[in-house]
Amino acid sequence: MISVDQALDQILNLLEPLEVEEVPLAQASGRILARDVFAQRDQPPFSASAMDGYAVRLGDIDTGKPLEVIGESAAGGRFDGTLGPYQAVRIFTGAPVPEGADHILIQEDCTRDGAQITPHDNRDHSSYIRPRGGDFSQGTPLKAPVRLGPAEISLLASMNIATLPVRRRPIVALIATGDELVAVGETPDANQIISSNNYGLKALIEGLGAVARILPIAHDNADDLTAVLNMSQPSDLIVTLGGASVGDYDLVQSTAQEMGLETAFYKVAMRPGKPLMAGRLRSTPMIGLPGNPVSAMVCGHVFIRPALNALLGLGRSALPSQPASLSRDIPPNGPRRHYMRATLENIDGKLSVQPLSRQDSSLLSVLQQANALLIREANAPAAKQGDLIEVIPL
Repeated sequence: MISVDQALDQILNLLEPLEVEEVPLAQASGRILARDVFAQRDQPPFSASAMDGYAVRLGDIDTGKPLEVIGESAAGGRFDGTLGPYQAVRIFTGAPVPEGADHILIQEDCTRDGAQITPHDNRDHSSYIRPRGGDFSQGTPLKAPVRLGPAEISLLASMNIATLPVRRRPIVALIATGDELVAVGETPDANQIISSNNYGLKALIEGLGAVARILPIAHDNADDLTAVLNMSQPSDLIVTLGGASVGDYDLVQSTAQEMGLETAFYKVAMRPGKPLMAGRLRSTPMIGLPGNPVSAMVCGHVFIRPALNALLGLGRSALPSQPASLSRDIPPNGPRRHYMRATLENIDGKLSVQPLSRQDSSLLSVLQQANALLIREANAPAAKQGDLIEVIPL
C-alpha cells in the first residue's frame, strides 16, 4: 500500500499533454489555451473619451471664457478637424478625442447656450481621456496555459484573435462494474442499487473541460468486463468504478491484466478510497476507483482532477490546499490519510472549516452538503478548535 502522494505521482507519470487544435473564438469557452497569443491591435485604438461632454484644451477652460462648439465626435464617427484656441467639440463616451484636445469637460460642468459653452468654476478636474493602448497594445500576450472563461474570451475578442490554439478535450471512458448495479431510470430488484458514481464523475469530468463516455455497466464476470473494456476505445483515460477490491467478484484488475494491463500500483493509504489501482491498458492510462459512491467521488477530486490537468497541459501537481481554522475539536486520525467531508466558510475574513458529523463513505447526501475536503494526515494527533487544518475547496 502506497501513500496518496506516491499514487498521484505514478498516475501523472502515465499521462502526457494532448495535442493542440485550432478552434474559433466562439467555440473556445472552457478550453485550455495551449500557446501564447498576441494582440493584433491597440485597445483603445485611439485616445477616447471616458464621459459625455466636450473635448477642449485644458488651458482654455481654466480662463473661464466661453468656448465655441465647432462639431461633434461620436462612437464610430470621429471629428476630423483640429481643435483651435477656445474651441470645443461635443463628444460622447467612447468617441475619438479630436486632434488638439487634451481634456474632456463633462457636460454637467458647463452651461451651453447655442454654439457656446461656459465652463463652471466648480468643476471636475479629471481629464476623462482613455489613452490609445491604455488597456493593451499590439503584441501584448495572453499567456498559456489558461482556462478560457468569459473574461478571457472578451479580452481575446478585443484583441481581434479569431482562432485559438487549444488542447484537445480529453476523452474519458467511464465503466461502472457490479451485478448489483442498474442504470438510472431502470427498476432495480430487491438486491440491486442505482449506478450513481458514473454520473457524478461524468459531471465532474465534463466540468473540467473533458468529454466523459458512460459505457454499459459491466457485470461480475470476466467475459462481460472484457467486452466493456474493449468498448473503451477511443479514449485518453479509462476509469473503472468498483471491482478493484479483493472480493471474489472483484475482477477488474485480474481481467485487465489478462488483456495486457501494466499495473502501476494497487491500494493507497487513504480514506475513503483504499482499493485504488492504476496502470496502462494497451497504451491507454487506466485508473480503477473504488465502488463506494463517496470514495469514488473523493478519489475523483484527489486523482482524476490532477490527471485531467496533466492531459490539458495545466501542470502536474496535486490540487492546491489552503489552511482554515477548525470549528470544533476532532479526535486523532488512524494510519491512512483521511479526506473528511466538510463545510468551509469565510467568517469575518477568515476561513473556518467544520467536518460533517457523518463520514461514512456511502453517504452521498453528506457529500452533497460538503464544499471542502479536510485533510487529516496519517496518525495525526487530536486537533483542537481554532487549530489550522489544510483543506481542499470543492
